[in-house]
Amino acid sequence: MDEVDEDTPLFAITVAAELAEMHAQTLRQYDRMGLVVPSRTSGQSRRYTLRNIAQLKEIAQLSAEGLSLEGIRRVLGLENQNAELRKRVRDLESTLANELMNRPGARVFAAGDQGVVSLATGKRPAKNSSVVLWRAK
Repeated sequence: MDEVDEDTPLFAITVAAELAEMHAQTLRQYDRMGLVVPSRTSGQSRRYTLRNIAQLKEIAQLSAEGLSLEGIRRVLGLENQNAELRKRVRDLESTLANELMNRPGARVFAAGDQGVVSLATGKRPAKNSSVVLWRAK
């Protein structure tokens, strides 16, 4: 069985409205406005995720605090972007960790004034202690 996470579309609009303590018509309006856009089944029925439900509750809270729908749209957009970026960072960290684990003894390189040099694993490049004088013309 597939794993169920916060992005799995599970809930029909009536269930989502009940979980978010809103009217189904409000959810339809938010969908039209692009605030919370559920996925669609092949028959075009809306299916809401746990993340959608959390966003609906957040909309209600922000609205109660006096934020306009446009302000709420911006907040949700930034939160969605933040979540995507966090996921991307996790994916990159995982890829890097896997790459490092699968390539023991891989070459390490350093760049300096002498160009790019290969280093043994665990070694640092030699420090250049020469003094360079420069005179403006």
